[in-house]
Amino acid sequence: MDLLDFTDCKLYFEDPLPPRAANLLSAAADAYGEPEAELCLLRAHLLAPENLTILVGLYRFYFYQHRLEDALQIAERAMHLAARHLGLPPDWRQIDEHSLAIAAACSFGLLRFYLIAMKASCVVLLRLRRIGEARQRLERLGTFDTRDQLGAARLLEVIDQFQNPPAVDHDAFNPALAAA
Repeated sequence: MDLLDFTDCKLYFEDPLPPRAANLLSAAADAYGEPEAELCLLRAHLLAPENLTILVGLYRFYFYQHRLEDALQIAERAMHLAARHLGLPPDWRQIDEHSLAIAAACSFGLLRFYLIAMKASCVVLLRLRRIGEARQRLERLGTFDTRDQLGAARLLEVIDQFQNPPAVDHDAFNPALAAA
């Protein structure tokens, strides 16, 4: 499956918002970086608790404010909602190729959103230094994205580089080259 093909599928932000929630999202954007932005986003979320556009707004707000636990909670909420609409198991560990194929037939755009939300949760887990949890999710994501279009394999390589830095061969040090 081509996760970068955006033709012929509905995207999460195309779902209509109640007008009041749309106004609150706009107000949150205008108040970016200010405390009232969060209040606007939370009010919008109360009006449309299952709207993915609002959840993405909350995720971005928390992520860029370095409120990583809150960002993780929102990413997981987005995954849960998308999974429910797609008929996927609520636990990402239980998703298999069969359930993934059914979800892709149901809504390829929403499935892509789910996988991107899963990657977003991995990024937050890495920032929180919860490396083992991030690795498990990234490895699972890699089984769904065999062409690595979402970059899970690249993130796993970065984890491996930090956890197993290359050994320095001190015997091979040449002071003449260092002075050059």
